[in-house]
Amino acid sequence: MDKLYFLTAGVPLSAGNKGYRKGFEILDDMCLDGLELEFVHGVRISDESREAVKNSKKIITAHAPFYVNLNAREEEKVEASVQRIIETAETANELGGYSITYHAGFYLNQEAGMVYDKIKEQTKIITDALEKTNNKIWIRPETTGKATQWGDLQEIVNLSKEFETVLPCVDFSHIHARYNGFWNTYDEFCSIFEKIGNELGQVALDNFHAHIAGIDYSSKGEKKHLNLEDSDFNYKDLLRAFKTFNVKGAIVCESPNIEDDAKLLKEYYLTL
Repeated sequence: MDKLYFLTAGVPLSAGNKGYRKGFEILDDMCLDGLELEFVHGVRISDESREAVKNSKKIITAHAPFYVNLNAREEEKVEASVQRIIETAETANELGGYSITYHAGFYLNQEAGMVYDKIKEQTKIITDALEKTNNKIWIRPETTGKATQWGDLQEIVNLSKEFETVLPCVDFSHIHARYNGFWNTYDEFCSIFEKIGNELGQVALDNFHAHIAGIDYSSKGEKKHLNLEDSDFNYKDLLRAFKTFNVKGAIVCESPNIEDDAKLLKEYYLTL
């Protein structure tokens, strides 16, 4: 990527029920750069919406359905999860997408190393299937907000080392919530970028995918997203760290007021 782009998680709310075409008009009016396709319940998008996305000339990412667990005990659930990720990648690639992300799985009271090996095995199935169709879109397991969910930063960095087309989706708000309020200072944010740069190389900093939102949490981790100004999340220092490391890629705002906070983030970043 050539710079840092600011996206909404889904169609801007002010578009109402008028769909993607209206949503892209709103993004243009607000000087925002694109959106993340939210395939919450399945990889479904109408022909009209496909055409609007394909013709938008915006940065497009996609979030796979939430019914994904690559460590499920039932084999049929694992296979269905693999297929949902593949379908997300295929659809996003067809629409000119930059990358896709997903919550990879749960520990289910199993030893972390065993869970890692199973998720790695399923990731190879995903990347092999996409390679056969020459689909090179970035595949990104997301850092998760609860200790019961697989996907702390080190696990995802380690997995990214194993596959050419896998890189992290760093949800900074999830990391903040997962550790009950830590990882919220400029130095801590810088250490995340240092780790990614040192372990995955400059390509990871030049092709970043991040999620940012206000966050409510407890000792058990993430509870719900909040608007940035209603949260203790230190987005200003995070954006300073983005600037320090000259990170390029896509920041997706997942606050409840998606377009307003996406604009807040972009406008503050441009002052730095």
